[in-house]
Amino acid sequence: MNVLEVKNLQKTFGSIRAVEDISFSVEAGEVFTIIGPNGAGKTTTLEMIEGLVTPDQGEIHFGEMNWGNHAVAIKMQIGVQPQSSAMFDLLTPEENLDLFATFYEKARPTEEILELINLTEHRKNQVKKLSGGQRQRLAIGLAMISDPDIIFLDEPTTGLDPQARRHIWDIILELKKLGKTTILTTHYMEEAEKLSDRVCIVDQGNIVTIDTPSALIEKLTKEREVRLSFLDGEEAANEADVFANNLDSVSRTELEGTTLKLWTIKPEDTLLDLFKFTKEREYQVEQVSIREMSLEDVFIAFTGKEWRD
Repeated sequence: MNVLEVKNLQKTFGSIRAVEDISFSVEAGEVFTIIGPNGAGKTTTLEMIEGLVTPDQGEIHFGEMNWGNHAVAIKMQIGVQPQSSAMFDLLTPEENLDLFATFYEKARPTEEILELINLTEHRKNQVKKLSGGQRQRLAIGLAMISDPDIIFLDEPTTGLDPQARRHIWDIILELKKLGKTTILTTHYMEEAEKLSDRVCIVDQGNIVTIDTPSALIEKLTKEREVRLSFLDGEEAANEADVFANNLDSVSRTELEGTTLKLWTIKPEDTLLDLFKFTKEREYQVEQVSIREMSLEDVFIAFTGKEWRD
C-alpha cells in the first residue's frame, strides 16, 4: 500500500531549476532512500514533501490527504528530523522530548523514545554536553515523539564517525521493525545499500532510476572483477594475462605490475582455469579476490559522476 505519492514536482528558485520533474511513490514500512550529487534537488524535494516549501507544480498525496486540504492531519502523521539548532542546548534529552511532546495531541512515551535512540543513560545530561552522534540520535527521537507513520531523515549521519553512524543505522532498522516508513537522504553509498528497500537516484532535478539496491546492481552488469597477485613477479602476471585474454568468459583484463585484474561473467569457472594454468607453470598466487559491484558503481554509471562522501 502506498503511503506517499509524488507526481511531477517542480521547483525553481530565481533562474535555478532545483527540481525539474520528480515522481515516485513510497510503500508502507519501507526505507526509501534518495541519493544524488550535490545540487541534484534531494533536499528541495524532501522539503516540498514535508510541507516546508511550496512546489511550483505537482501533487503530493499522503494516502487520500494532501497539503492543501489536510495540513494539520498530515503533520500528525509525519515526523521530521529537526536541525540541531532546533534543540534546546540547556535542556536535557528528556526535557527536550517532553517539550516536543506537548506540540502534539498524542505522543509516544519519552521512556520508550530514550530507549529506542539509546540515550537513557544520558537523559539527564544537557544537550550541549552530548556528542555529535548523540545529538543526531536525539534529533531522530524528536521526529519520533508524535509516533508518526512516516519519518523523514535528511542526511542523518553526515559528519559522524563510523561507530556513531552505525548507531543511527540500528535506529533506522528498529523503526522498520516497528512498521514505520522512513524516507532518507544520505551522502553514504554503503548506508543506502545496507538500509534501503528501494533507492531513488536523482540528478539535475530529475529521477534517473528507482529500484532495490540489488536490482540496480544486477541491471548494471553481471560481470565481476577478479584480482590475482603473483609472488613470482611480473613475468608470471604477464603470462597469466595472455592466458586470461584467450578465455571466452573474460571480457577484458588490466595489468598492474604483479597484479592481474580481469572482468568475467563466470568468476568461478575463470578462476578454475587460471589455477590450472598457474599449477602447470608452478606459479605462486599470493592473493585472490572477487569484487562485487556496488551501489557506487551504479551511481557512477547512471550519473557519470564520482561519488564524494
